[in-house]
Amino acid sequence: MAGAREHTDPFRHWRVTGLWPDGVADALETLPFAVSPLTYQLGRREENNAARAYFDPARQADHSACRAVAESLQDRRTAEAIERLCGVDLSGSFLRIEYAVDRDGFWLEPHTDIGVKRFTMLVPISTGTDAADWGTDFYADPAGPPLRQPFAANTALIFVPGSDTWHGFSRRPIAGARRSLIVNYVGPEWRARHELCFPDRPVF
Repeated sequence: MAGAREHTDPFRHWRVTGLWPDGVADALETLPFAVSPLTYQLGRREENNAARAYFDPARQADHSACRAVAESLQDRRTAEAIERLCGVDLSGSFLRIEYAVDRDGFWLEPHTDIGVKRFTMLVPISTGTDAADWGTDFYADPAGPPLRQPFAANTALIFVPGSDTWHGFSRRPIAGARRSLIVNYVGPEWRARHELCFPDRPVF
């Protein structure tokens, strides 16, 4: 997390550059994950729960890029670096990585992450000129105007979920597929164990 820069508008967050080696970043964009037809009526990711993909043990076994990313974020040195950067306690937490593929019509209502998520990192994967406008929107409050964040491959947005961390995605054209990772460290009470990278092994 040496490349992290802190920002406070509209809430405390960090932007990270040079997240992965170039080969890993390229491999993430071309992962052959099947994308089922999605609906975008509610503005919530759980609307398409059956189609969501995670870096679970099976996908790590099948794809070296998934394994490399999961192992790097599971590494105790990484988790401790995040703790120092963000002032958060990750002890006893579990790593969860979702591979999101969003298509035209996608939107997310302003929301804050649930309390069991101790840490959130949003990682753009898609490249190309169209992707520059696909960044997550941050909000000072759910009724306020969106403050669009950068969307550039091999960078990340980090925040510690709280009552003020309003974020979403206002509807806009998506030509092709908006690919990104949603990384969380979650508490041991997380019930959907199949979503975890290492279901039986906390980070420490």
